[in-house]
Amino acid sequence: MSWTCPKCDRELPWADYRHYCARVSLDSLFEGRPAELVLVFDKILAEVADWPNVLIGVTPNCIVFTRRMGFLIIRPMKKELDLKFYSKVPHSEKPVTKSVAAGKKFANHIRVSHLDDIRPGLFVYIRESYEL
Repeated sequence: MSWTCPKCDRELPWADYRHYCARVSLDSLFEGRPAELVLVFDKILAEVADWPNVLIGVTPNCIVFTRRMGFLIIRPMKKELDLKFYSKVPHSEKPVTKSVAAGKKFANHIRVSHLDDIRPGLFVYIRESYEL
């Protein structure tokens, strides 16, 4: 069962879930960015938004996908999207560009800029993060 913050109207996993409390437009994160980044984001969104109990929130710098906890953070950059997801073990192979210990799990980053960068293996990583 989710909870909606009365101040920012963000849907969150539970009452008093720690979050950036401000109303932010998703479109504002993509202003001045290549149009293809929107297409890349839309492709990821179309897949992940249909998974059970997924909540999506927008902050001034990123889009946060949560279930019980955040499992995917997408940060639009000038020419690419930085995808941050979590795993039980570090991932040192490409397309992962960075894997850092974060408590009992690892925070991993992948950079994508074109629709061709979205391959089925990417969703395997994201699903693993979702299931943690």
